[in-house]
Amino acid sequence: MKALVIGGTGPSGPYIVHGLLERRYDVTILHGGQHEVEFTQPVEHIHADPHFAETLAPALEGRSFDIVVATYGRMRIIADLLKGKTGRFIGAGGSGVYAHHEDPRWGPLGPPTSVAEDGPRCDDPSGPKFNHLMWVTEETVMQAHRDGHYRATYFRYPALYGAHSPANPDWSIVRRILDGRRRLIVPANGVLKRRGAARNVAHALLLAVDKPAESGGEIYNIRDELQYTQRQYVAFIAHHLEHDCEIVEVPPALAHKVYKGGAARLRDWMIEYDIGKIKAQLGYRDLIAPAQALADAVDWLLVNRPEPGGEIERQLGDPFAYAAEDALLEACKAGYAAASAVEFPEMQLGHMYRHPKKPGEVWAPPPRS
Repeated sequence: MKALVIGGTGPSGPYIVHGLLERRYDVTILHGGQHEVEFTQPVEHIHADPHFAETLAPALEGRSFDIVVATYGRMRIIADLLKGKTGRFIGAGGSGVYAHHEDPRWGPLGPPTSVAEDGPRCDDPSGPKFNHLMWVTEETVMQAHRDGHYRATYFRYPALYGAHSPANPDWSIVRRILDGRRRLIVPANGVLKRRGAARNVAHALLLAVDKPAESGGEIYNIRDELQYTQRQYVAFIAHHLEHDCEIVEVPPALAHKVYKGGAARLRDWMIEYDIGKIKAQLGYRDLIAPAQALADAVDWLLVNRPEPGGEIERQLGDPFAYAAEDALLEACKAGYAAASAVEFPEMQLGHMYRHPKKPGEVWAPPPRS
């Protein structure tokens, strides 16, 4: 059987390729050629830009495959060009397809903290363009499935971490530790949402390979089963690198000034994506625990350090402006001190339920200690 992987050299691609090889597929990868990865068995490489029909069509001319797994490129173009060239299509796109939190379809309270696959999507072309194009992409793939061109499954990718991850936000922390920073800024109560270890996400796609009947025509959210706060991620990285430091929480809008990438999100809303569907239908469970996956990702970064001021750091939007960070920390310290000095009336707390010591005793606050 023949398989085509579009991508294949990013964070989840090598795991997908190796999984297909283990399933005895003859694997071809199509990618831009900017990055190369060594595989355990021979794999054919097609170098072509999968973002444009005029570059992708010639590369696929006269070719057909039993299955195509597309994790890179412009998916709506790929989905259209593969009609008649495969019987099975598995695509991966962005998770920002859901409607804006002010969309009335969410109801009077807005979106819940955990959203399933059938939540309102950004189908309004007057909405955010990038998010709307995610909806167009999903619809293009699913329409091809409904029209019988192939059996399709679509995945909404989280923020991937691991080897070869583009604009890996963990580098913002790793470099600061390597540079000897003793105070690390994180957004207060900040949760870095929808993280997924590359190995876990690849496992999810391979479950769809193994279960075409169950997964055909379905869209799945995917991420690690367990999610953690940004403070927990930073503390783990510091401990893993045996670095003694203070983690300082600041308001998210201020943390965003420090690094604009995944380490801080300047938003007034954030939702988590429910993965109950893929767990129920395909039996998904994490293959690797987040702690081990994060340790592996950090170790890989130590060996493959991005160039200071280079492409990766520009993608992150991280200036590594340490003097400005120190000034921000001192300003926050002064502001917190001023806020703490504001006096409020003293109030005796009372438990909401009665704790009578004798029958008929009425509610009363606990005695002062």
